[in-house]
Amino acid sequence: MSAVEAKLAELGLTLPEVVPPLAAYQPAVQSGVYVYTAGQLPMVEGKLPVTGKVGAEVTPEEAKGLARTCALNALAAVKSVTGDLDRIARVVKVVGFVASASDFTGQPGVVNGASELLGEVLGDKGVHARSAVGVAVLPLDAPVEVEIQVELVR
Repeated sequence: MSAVEAKLAELGLTLPEVVPPLAAYQPAVQSGVYVYTAGQLPMVEGKLPVTGKVGAEVTPEEAKGLARTCALNALAAVKSVTGDLDRIARVVKVVGFVASASDFTGQPGVVNGASELLGEVLGDKGVHARSAVGVAVLPLDAPVEVEIQVELVR
């Protein structure tokens, strides 16, 4: 078991199976020393646990938890390409999309769910640049979608 997966276990988490693509793309690709993930939905065992807009059908607290799930799915996608999460030198960038009610402005707090998970699991290697964007709708009516870019150890 890798050190990263041992940390996940310590946190009571397990790395899920990679979420299959919903269209014509790969869950993650490597280019040089970087791995880029596709946008990861908060799928759990192949299903969205909740749908709708944050600030309407979904509370910000629920959405923050869903962003954690997205980050865990992103780590699974990275592992599918690298074979070992211990190869991560650092998370470079996180982009979070939040399907938002028209008056909801708490996107950064929602995406903190992903950022905090990456910090808990990877420590200083999980500190990253980030964007948190409110959008009208996401695939399958998901409340949150997260993509990450990681740099690998050279």
